Amino acid sequence: MSTKKTTKTTAKTAATKTTAATTPPAKSAAKTAAPAKKAAAAKKATAPAKKAAAAKKATAAKKATAPAANKAPAAKKLPESHAALVRRARRINRELADVYSYAHPELDFENPFELLVATVLSAQTTDLRVNQTTPRLFAKYPTPEDLAAAVPEEVEELIRPTGFFRAKTKSIMGLAKALRDDFGGEVPGRIDDLVKLPGVGRKTAFVVLGNAFGVPGITVDTHFGRLVRRWKWTEETDPVKVETAVAALFPKSEWTMLSHRVIFHGRRICHSRKPACGACPIAPLCPSYGEGETDPEKAKKLLKYEMGGFPGQRLKPPPDYPGKPAPPLAAG
Repeated sequence: MSTKKTTKTTAKTAATKTTAATTPPAKSAAKTAAPAKKAAAAKKATAPAKKAAAAKKATAAKKATAPAANKAPAAKKLPESHAALVRRARRINRELADVYSYAHPELDFENPFELLVATVLSAQTTDLRVNQTTPRLFAKYPTPEDLAAAVPEEVEELIRPTGFFRAKTKSIMGLAKALRDDFGGEVPGRIDDLVKLPGVGRKTAFVVLGNAFGVPGITVDTHFGRLVRRWKWTEETDPVKVETAVAALFPKSEWTMLSHRVIFHGRRICHSRKPACGACPIAPLCPSYGEGETDPEKAKKLLKYEMGGFPGQRLKPPPDYPGKPAPPLAAG
């Protein structure tokens, strides 16, 4: 009995020691794991906060740089070089030559004298009105000598439809007398002589020289000046300066026909108040595209003369003219 008790006591003591020996490490592991879990949880909790802070910082930085980007100057367009201007101007001329292959002076005339008088009468009126008026004038006064000897009041009555008839009568009778007295009744073929005649300036002189004598010249009328400024060939407004600037862009042989083409285009498509941009054949070459109507269908309704299916300005147009002749004054 004594031996059994001793054995049980020994076994119990051993078990107690074993339990005591094994318990502390488990508690220690739990204690060690707790801070790790706590750190992981803390890290997990702070991650979104850090992400939000970073996003906020990036947004602030973007906003801070945005005004600077907006204030950055736009790239400046380089001005057109002279060589590029010449190329563009000559291309426009070639395009107009295709469109207006029939371009011509729009005043009816049979000789240099008739062209000279008609051009003087065309100031402040249309070529059509002049063409409707001159047949009766030239029927009664066919030569400079006849007109020089006319009764002023009778001449005034004949040219009244052209407007400013008193001043124009003085001019055409004055140039008729100068032709009779100084040039033997003939129209001179030199610009220096022509500009000395009453009522004759450089524009009128070049019309006569180019179309009656075949001498190249640039005719700067209101249409010509308006269009070359729209095309940025020049910014000049003085006719002589416009003439000089444009002459430098083209060979001399082109000057007369260039004048006709530009004037034709100004009368038919590139109008003063409302150009028909949407129907313009040179729109891609024009720096002023958009000043007028750009809708193609609406632009077509703005076209004039043969482009719009209407009569032209001449009662006796050239054989190759594609439009209708203008009606006489009585039928107008």
